[in-house]
Amino acid sequence: MSVLDALESGPASLARLVRITGLARPTAHRLAVALERHRMVTRDSQGRFVLGPRLGELSIATGEDRLLAAANPVLAQLRDLTGESAQLYRRQGDVRVCVAAAERASGLRDTVPVGSELPMNAGSAAQVLLAWEDTERIRRSLRGARFNAATLTQVRRRRWSQSVGEREHGVASVSAPISGPGGRVIAAVSVSGPIERLTRSPGRLHAQAVTAAAEKITEALHTQEAPS
Repeated sequence: MSVLDALESGPASLARLVRITGLARPTAHRLAVALERHRMVTRDSQGRFVLGPRLGELSIATGEDRLLAAANPVLAQLRDLTGESAQLYRRQGDVRVCVAAAERASGLRDTVPVGSELPMNAGSAAQVLLAWEDTERIRRSLRGARFNAATLTQVRRRRWSQSVGEREHGVASVSAPISGPGGRVIAAVSVSGPIERLTRSPGRLHAQAVTAAAEKITEALHTQEAPS
């Protein structure tokens, strides 16, 4: 479990696994390779350990994803309240994946299909998903990013982020963090749309609504985890 927990934040070399878990190098290697045989862990193109496909298969087998169950109705409410498309993002290695969305029904809108992989170097959701990572990962991810360390400090302070034309020309967005039962940021909820409507200060319009939506999803997850 220590190895799997360490890989939750993304790919890791053996040296990184040893550093995060505190396990002896031979033990960390033996466990990671054993998990690889069972497809709980796999390797990326650089030979680093990453979470494997078996975890996804087990999640599907439960018939329920608690995060999606909690988020989908909230996304619809957020869309209706703001009049903009709403999305839910999770980090997966070096990208963020749209795992749920509630699209604006008509008019000019920012459409992000479920399953889309977007970069971690631009956009308000990327800022949120990176802001609470460890220092080393933040430093590495900021290379070539459209935002900087000061931006992430501000995100942690106010618990929401905004971007204007970072990911795509003419698109603005606002995002806020969703925390799991352990307090770890596990996802970001966002609204996005054309700058013409969201303006160059989209947080002034929608930060309160997006933050409230994130808090509502977080509360639902914590309630699901609480013992009956």
